[in-house]
Amino acid sequence: METFKFKTNINCGNCVKAVTPHLNKLEGIQEWTVDTNNPNKVLEVKADSADAQEIKSTVERAGFEAELI
Repeated sequence: METFKFKTNINCGNCVKAVTPHLNKLEGIQEWTVDTNNPNKVLEVKADSADAQEIKSTVERAGFEAELI
């Protein structure tokens, strides 16, 4: 399993709700969290088969930015 971290603009509970169905549908993700208290709004994803580009694209399709850190 690999852990990816992204700097995002997912900054509140409603934003997390908006991205949830997109990330939950992505195959290969075991779990994910967004630290909205962190100034970089860090999305941490634990994946066994999804790669960083797939995750980034999924977040962007949900209407948010994601930059691998």
